[in-house]
Amino acid sequence: MFIKGFEFSLRELAGSMGDLGTLLPLSIGLIMVNGLDPAGFLVIFGIVNIFLGLIYKLPMPLQPKKAVATVAIAQGWAPSLIYSTGFGLGILWIALYFTNLIQVIVRYTPKAVTRGIILAIGFSLFLTGFEYFRTDIFIGILSILIIIIFRKSSKFPAAIALMIMAIFLMALNDELRGIIEIGFTLPPLTTISFTDLYRGMLLVGFAQVPLTLTNAVIAVTALIKEYFPEKPISEKKILINTGIINIVAPFFGGFPMCHGAGGLAGQYNFGARTGGANIMEGAIEINLGLFLSKSILNLFSVFPMSILGAMLFYVSYELVKLAQDIKSRHEIVIMLITAVISVISNMAIGFTVGIIIFYLFKNLKAQSN
Repeated sequence: MFIKGFEFSLRELAGSMGDLGTLLPLSIGLIMVNGLDPAGFLVIFGIVNIFLGLIYKLPMPLQPKKAVATVAIAQGWAPSLIYSTGFGLGILWIALYFTNLIQVIVRYTPKAVTRGIILAIGFSLFLTGFEYFRTDIFIGILSILIIIIFRKSSKFPAAIALMIMAIFLMALNDELRGIIEIGFTLPPLTTISFTDLYRGMLLVGFAQVPLTLTNAVIAVTALIKEYFPEKPISEKKILINTGIINIVAPFFGGFPMCHGAGGLAGQYNFGARTGGANIMEGAIEINLGLFLSKSILNLFSVFPMSILGAMLFYVSYELVKLAQDIKSRHEIVIMLITAVISVISNMAIGFTVGIIIFYLFKNLKAQSN
């Protein structure tokens, strides 16, 4: 079905599943370890996905903020600390929107550095995919074959085939019996503690900022220009929307959220081309949260992770391919340095070092001439 600016088809639905590799494992950890309310987590995620689909009219990935999620799970944060940190980050994005800082950063960021960040994301997704893949190598190999065979099919897209296989495997292993409990649950009303806000921002909030700026803003807008050159989106628009989302979501049990270049690559390469992908994904998440929140953790826990591993392999391959347009020797060096440092330390350091080396090379070249 087509509505002006939107497509609702199997291909779009398949594309909406392209960023499950990040969402699913973090969801399990946040619900199991931190005790986040599944209804709040999923319903708010779904509402925001629909909002993004309507606003951008393009596939736009939505993921938990990785730094916050990782630290929260590792340290066993209480939900109130998570919600307050998300609110603090929302305020920060709004503040950044009203400055020209992001535009200055983008103006002086060379393509080689941006490609280096994308290359690092691709390699990181590959490493994550490998961890999932080796949980069941046979199923992982079968999943790769399905992707190869059906990756360009609009009638039976690869991601749909993989989800059908996942359900079949869970049923075959008798893992679905007794874990599905249908009921109706509304998202909770939650509050913000300014003590928790201060603590959360010091513990991880400020460390999340450069990761979001590189992966969720600069790299995402670069990929949108690559995939949809006729529909560019400004970095400031992504900043203001991210700010609004994170200011509102914590009051209804929503986890801190942002975009991600890996998620966008996943959506695009599995078929998403319009905001219809986000709208369909959002509708699924809302229904899961409202009617299956009591059993959602069990459902997520028995999902065959090797299938997600195969999906991440494919997405990482497509991301790495984008680096082919960097031709000159010194730009290739800059791209690789940016990527390597981003992988072994973090993207903020890789990004900074890449820019410094680029302008050092540029000055040396100017002096030699």
